[in-house]
Amino acid sequence: MGTTTLTFPTGQPMRTHLCSSSYALLFNTAPLLTAPLSRLAMARSHSSKDSQPKVDKMQQLVHSDPSGGWEKCWEKGLTPWDLGQPTPILVDLHQRGALPKGRALVPGCGSGHDVVAIACPERFVVGLDVSENAIKQATKLFSSSKSAEYFAFLEADFFTWRPTHLFDLIFDYTFFCAIEPEMRAQWASRIRDLLKPDGVLITLIFPISDHEGGPPYKVSVSDYEEVLHPLGIRAESIVENNLAIPPRRGREKLGRWKRSICKSFL
Repeated sequence: MGTTTLTFPTGQPMRTHLCSSSYALLFNTAPLLTAPLSRLAMARSHSSKDSQPKVDKMQQLVHSDPSGGWEKCWEKGLTPWDLGQPTPILVDLHQRGALPKGRALVPGCGSGHDVVAIACPERFVVGLDVSENAIKQATKLFSSSKSAEYFAFLEADFFTWRPTHLFDLIFDYTFFCAIEPEMRAQWASRIRDLLKPDGVLITLIFPISDHEGGPPYKVSVSDYEEVLHPLGIRAESIVENNLAIPPRRGREKLGRWKRSICKSFL
């Protein structure tokens, strides 16, 4: 059993124990901190109970069918990691002009909110997902978007996909933590091979905790450094994500990584 810290509107932290098989609080996307404090404990308990069965079922599907588990999750609507909206910090970076222009990639794009959020005339964004149903949902949601000419959704495996062009930007959120930890070195190799020389990797490092098992598997800054540094990808900055959704605050950092100028391999 692990211990995490939740921060409430009073500014006082509350310690709570996280069972090794319990991830409801990590995935929960309900706006709990907007509720009055007198109702907060009830809302948190209710929301956690609602989320936990979905997380348990999601884990069972992924572990029982490593090749098709994620597809089954989308078929059954077991996607507790999906915010149902763009990631706030990504929108903020886009609006402040803090993201590279050119070509961008969002691996594990799911329903596509982040892809569409940063697509613009100066940036073409590719959303990649191994799930056919995820890509169908993203296409259904955004095919009529005003910015549709600036993004594309592709059903493909990140680890075997071979694009014809490299990327100026890659954004990773709830993808690194979803893969088996022993695959992280392979993830880093694909990041290296897909980034242009001097390209930028933006990561939301989540969930920073001490729980066991997954997905999501626990992560730390050092987990990223261990696999990225040997490939010449180093952090320009790693800061707290102050725009994290309330249930994930304190367990999420924003990392900006720069690829050293050397040869990329398609």
